[in-house]
Amino acid sequence: MQRNDERDLRLRWSGRLSIKRRILIVNIFALAMLAGSLFYLDSFRGRILDSRVAQAETEARMIAHAVAVAPPEARQDLLVALGRESQTRLRIYTAAGKVADSWDGARPTYVLRDPKAESWTKDIARWLDRGFDTVVGGPDLPAFEPSLEDGLSVWPEVRSVLGGGRDVTSVRRAPEGTPFLSAAAPLPGTDMALLLTVNARDVRTAVRAERLTLGIVLGLTIIVSVLLSLFLARTIARPLRRLARAAHRVRLGRDREVSVPLLPARRDEIGLLARALHDMTHSLRYRIDATEAFAADVTHELKNPLASLRSAVDSLERVENPALRRQLLDVVRHDVRRLDRLIVDIAETSRLDAELSRTNFEPVDIGAMIETVMPVWESRGEERGVSIVFARPRRGTAVVMGDESRLVRVFDNLVDNALSFAPKGSLVEIGATAIGDDVVVTVQDEGPGVPPDKREAIFNRFHSIRPDGEAFGGHSGLGLAIARAILDGHDGSIIVEDRRDRRHGARFVVRLPGVMTA
Repeated sequence: MQRNDERDLRLRWSGRLSIKRRILIVNIFALAMLAGSLFYLDSFRGRILDSRVAQAETEARMIAHAVAVAPPEARQDLLVALGRESQTRLRIYTAAGKVADSWDGARPTYVLRDPKAESWTKDIARWLDRGFDTVVGGPDLPAFEPSLEDGLSVWPEVRSVLGGGRDVTSVRRAPEGTPFLSAAAPLPGTDMALLLTVNARDVRTAVRAERLTLGIVLGLTIIVSVLLSLFLARTIARPLRRLARAAHRVRLGRDREVSVPLLPARRDEIGLLARALHDMTHSLRYRIDATEAFAADVTHELKNPLASLRSAVDSLERVENPALRRQLLDVVRHDVRRLDRLIVDIAETSRLDAELSRTNFEPVDIGAMIETVMPVWESRGEERGVSIVFARPRRGTAVVMGDESRLVRVFDNLVDNALSFAPKGSLVEIGATAIGDDVVVTVQDEGPGVPPDKREAIFNRFHSIRPDGEAFGGHSGLGLAIARAILDGHDGSIIVEDRRDRRHGARFVVRLPGVMTA
């Protein structure tokens, strides 16, 4: 399962990039797609240019028809008027050359500018135009070179029409970079041709206006995107680096208390991660301290029986009295049993957390479970002269999720503890019931009870309050500690209090989350 998780989270080429760079790359990639709208401008320009070419062809054909029906003496005035109205230059050609021009005796309707005479800002604009055409792969128009000679050699479209062709249009590039349009059409009923020319600066003006608008939007978007990327990188990568440094210090273990930032103001996944790392660090420190304390306690508890055992064994070599030797052998047997009990309980305690974390909990009916082990407890009680009673709940009303063998160990330790303190002829009472969403189990005896100042300490490891008259070493001091550890693993709790009927004795209360049954 872990391998699959790692495979799902594995990054290939991007794994070498920091989060900050990844955020920037992703946002810039999105902007690059937006920059692809530049190709829309090329399509926009193409549509405008096609429209202007079609307009020029239509105007040339209509003007040719109008000029053809006009009297010869009125053609010049008609050309001037129509040229001024359409903002074009109109010329009539025959096979011998030009015979009429709308600019003769009138103001020019357009201007072809010399780039060398314009300011440097126009040079920059033309440089941007060429760069845009290079990026989008714009059409490479043939250059139009103005000539003082205005003959047929300059206008192949006119020669084509005079040769019997139909309407002919042409698009070239003026010296200033604008589209220069020309359209030739035959004059019906004559051997002449009409030439319409125009410097279509409006096409370039419209494209530049659209490009400027798009450039402003794109530039602002890039700035905002970069700023947002830096903000995201700051709010994501920076706290992650702080958490990584704190985790590194925890791993080195050089600081007793490593301060892991909590980031309480964040309610996102990084805030959850920070608080989880903080809790994990404290839990790890608690476990380390508990392990160190446990090791120290184990060492201390093992020293006493070992010292007694060593003393008894050393004395056996020097004692000749049979009665004294039997007494020393009894001490050896007692210490061996005590060591065996200590080792078993220590092993149980040390592996308890790990085993509980791997155990699959199942529904356990507490009433049925206790009823199953009651004969064993009753047998122990008879040996001590103590009676045990169990107020069994209705079947299916006290069900919890847990490990039955571990829960048996909890109540076995509690009953054993109660039998140890209960005087002869007394009664140990066990009860189980469902209260709200919990299952509550009580074990109470008629012994001396537990003083209020000792009610928390008795659950510590190796803490033992021996009953009056019991031999030293009869208990390892781990029974109640094991019970609490098992209940913690089941999300349960245990406390000790006075009996509620005002009689002497201790009352242990175990609370476990209940399970609803059908």
